[in-house]
Amino acid sequence: MSPAQKLAGGSIKHDIAVPIASIPDFIAEAALIVEEIAPGARVVCFGHMGDGNLHYNITQPIGADTASFLQLYSQMNDRIHCLVMHYQGTFSAEHGIGQLKRKELRTFKSPVSLEIMQAIKKTFDPLGIMNPGKVL
Repeated sequence: MSPAQKLAGGSIKHDIAVPIASIPDFIAEAALIVEEIAPGARVVCFGHMGDGNLHYNITQPIGADTASFLQLYSQMNDRIHCLVMHYQGTFSAEHGIGQLKRKELRTFKSPVSLEIMQAIKKTFDPLGIMNPGKVL
């Protein structure tokens, strides 16, 4: 899908998961959010639906300016990730927390959860040599 999406212009990509039973409702509500923020944008949703993991990608509207569309990145992510959390899902299904999702981690996880995650990481990687520079 990604090579085809590149030919279609800018994309705002999400690696999310929601409970399987919530997928239809999530997709319907997310489509409304996309249309509100970027009218005419095209949703490309695919993934491992058997476990609720969705690659929910949004491609710029036909004829839209790529730079202008990509300026909607933060707004789109905030709204889509809030909807994911409403459905008791996760904003990072299979690729972990790198540098792009630091804000979401602080927004959606409690300080205690963050401390536990860091302690686990430090236990397995006390020298910080595995995936250096990444949060988790």
